[in-house]
Amino acid sequence: MSKIKYTLFILSFVVATIAQGAGRHTVSGTVIDEASGETLIGATVFDSLSRKGAVTNAYGFFSLTLPDGNVSLKVSFVGYQPERYTFRLTKDTVLNIKLGGSISLKAVVVTAEREHDLKGVQMSAVDIPLEQIKTMPVLFGEADVVKTVQLMPGVQSGGEGTTGMYVRGGGPDENLYLLDGIPLYNVDHAFGFFSAFNPDAIKNITLYKGSFPARFSGRLSSVLDIYSNNGNDKSYHGSASIGAISARLNVEGPIIKEKTTFNFSARRSYLDIFTRPAIKIFSESDIDAGYNFYDINAKLTHKFSDRSRLFASFYLGNDVITIGLNESVFGNMDMRYVWGNIVTSLRWNYMINPKLFVNVTGSYTRYKNNIVFDMKDFNDRDITLMEFQYKSGIQDLSTRADFDYHPWEKHSIKFGTTYTYHIFTPDVLVLESTDFDTNMGAPPTLAHELNNYLEDSWDITSWLRANIGANYTIFNVNGTTYQSLQPRVGLRFLAGDNLSFKTGYAHMTQYIHLLSNSNVSMPNDLWVPATENVQPMKSDQIAAGAFYNIPDIVELSVEGYYKYMRNLIEYKDGASYMFSGDSWDEMVYSGDGWSYGVEFMARRTVGKLTGWVAYTWSKTDRLFDREGQTLNNGKVFPAKYDRRHDISIVMNYKINEKIDLSATWVFSTGNAMTLGLQNFKPLDGYNMDYLTYLESRNNYRMPNYHRLDLSTNFKRKFKRGERTINISVYNVYNRQNPYMLYQNVSGTKLKQLSVFMLIPSVAYTYKF
Repeated sequence: MSKIKYTLFILSFVVATIAQGAGRHTVSGTVIDEASGETLIGATVFDSLSRKGAVTNAYGFFSLTLPDGNVSLKVSFVGYQPERYTFRLTKDTVLNIKLGGSISLKAVVVTAEREHDLKGVQMSAVDIPLEQIKTMPVLFGEADVVKTVQLMPGVQSGGEGTTGMYVRGGGPDENLYLLDGIPLYNVDHAFGFFSAFNPDAIKNITLYKGSFPARFSGRLSSVLDIYSNNGNDKSYHGSASIGAISARLNVEGPIIKEKTTFNFSARRSYLDIFTRPAIKIFSESDIDAGYNFYDINAKLTHKFSDRSRLFASFYLGNDVITIGLNESVFGNMDMRYVWGNIVTSLRWNYMINPKLFVNVTGSYTRYKNNIVFDMKDFNDRDITLMEFQYKSGIQDLSTRADFDYHPWEKHSIKFGTTYTYHIFTPDVLVLESTDFDTNMGAPPTLAHELNNYLEDSWDITSWLRANIGANYTIFNVNGTTYQSLQPRVGLRFLAGDNLSFKTGYAHMTQYIHLLSNSNVSMPNDLWVPATENVQPMKSDQIAAGAFYNIPDIVELSVEGYYKYMRNLIEYKDGASYMFSGDSWDEMVYSGDGWSYGVEFMARRTVGKLTGWVAYTWSKTDRLFDREGQTLNNGKVFPAKYDRRHDISIVMNYKINEKIDLSATWVFSTGNAMTLGLQNFKPLDGYNMDYLTYLESRNNYRMPNYHRLDLSTNFKRKFKRGERTINISVYNVYNRQNPYMLYQNVSGTKLKQLSVFMLIPSVAYTYKF
């Protein structure tokens, strides 16, 4: 009987599916910028007769199934003149749409809310306005993607001037940074003061803080999804910029018009140009030293047809420190310290039929941290007496297939699979000389990761929409296999044209850990896998919120969340892995953590005055009380970046086509730190004056942080291009914010180190 019921259920489902498709046809295609040929992510295709709509995916593709009969489509994207198409739908139709006539009226920010707006099902996600990134006040003239993301509710910086992200109580390794869908492991330059993302190379940025769609996995706290420009397919364009510490170049254009395009961006700092001669002048020894960082982004796009495209992407970014010491007591010495990323990918997408779109990707990712130290002969620098090398890093080889399927207008299904081969090199030490060679450190660790996902965006009723899915992963390392089923649910309740309520739940698993002893991003931070002794990190997050729009005035949102995290790791007290010779998993303890809070945001994207006000109230705690792995005597303690209050106010005012003004004000509760508040005399025989008593971990709160930045942009158009001069002032009222606190030698006074005082800067950009 049960088999008969099951068979009847399957038949009824098939009949219902056929009935859904009867008398219906699909309109599909891509939406592109008419002037440049760039695909538009998040453009809206809406039929005013059936009240059904679709949104373009990351490659500009859309699919909309409608009943037979008349169709009246409106295709729109913020900042562009909408296009209308009226016709009678009698068969599946491919419609490739070009939007042009960019609206200049009063709009300043060219961005789309896509599926994250009031009517979309996705919550805890926000699109970052790229144009506003380029107009905001900046440090040393460097427009920075990650520092702008830090101004969003629920996101905290690691410290003054740094690009570290701490999202809803998570650590810096719990953020997944994707560049064209490929993970980046190190996203910092200059020890965390600048990010590795060149804004000239970027087309679209989306931040997910929770309620993650099933297609994302591998991290607990956030996803920063970044897509780069494909390149103009009709004519050549570019820009050149020079700031206080670096210069940038971007060039794009067609190789074959409307068929094959390229986009190339490069950035290099010139700190070494100034520091190298200064060191020589003021140093008592004969030292030749310098530091620089650079990025190269390149992308090649080929259009086989309206249904088939090929993308080849490349990114290279490095930090380089060089030191040469001549005629020291040790002889002639050279040191070269290089750390950075390489990311390459080959991607092909194809519209199999009007309802099914596939994207196939192969990629290689490598992060390295290499130190090479050479001791030369006293008399002949060409003769190496001894060479010391320290190496660490991670490499990924990956293949991925993603499908977008639109069976009918109420369902939009995404599914796919990814296989990744990880090579971890946590610590290798090589010593070579004329007398001996030695190689120490842990051998490479190999791991296999398989990721499968399925998600369905379902319009259940006119007022209820759901995104339901799951991610299933398998991770194998050194004979140990972990499996994880990660369900995801998002619901949207539409209470009116301008009011909606949303809620979501996500379970996440992370198989990769970052070992760090420092408060800032350091190149010797080590990426290591879960092992037999250290289990994968896990989190469960639930969030709910309300979203209200006052049309053409402001968008309001408030969200509350609770996140519970398991198997977090921290070094034992006083432990450090680098050069230790021990297995890394013997140096750490595992514990749990939780975070909860409320986030408010008021955002304006149209008119002469644009920007947002963001406020976050949150609390984050840790507990390490497992047998043999206790920290803080097994008692609850606040996380280092537990902050009760965070406020960001970002404003941009466009005076006219030639001048705009920007201001940013931030406030945050001080970071927690471990500080001995009492000193006492030791027992006789100790060769020290005092010992310090540490009551508990993170028992002291640093002073509150606040800062005001201002900038103005002066623009002027010429016959062949446009010039922009950006003048920025960082920390306008010269607030001495604490970078770190430390005690004097006797331990009787607490001193503060402040790094960034009032800093003016100028940047010049020319677009052609």
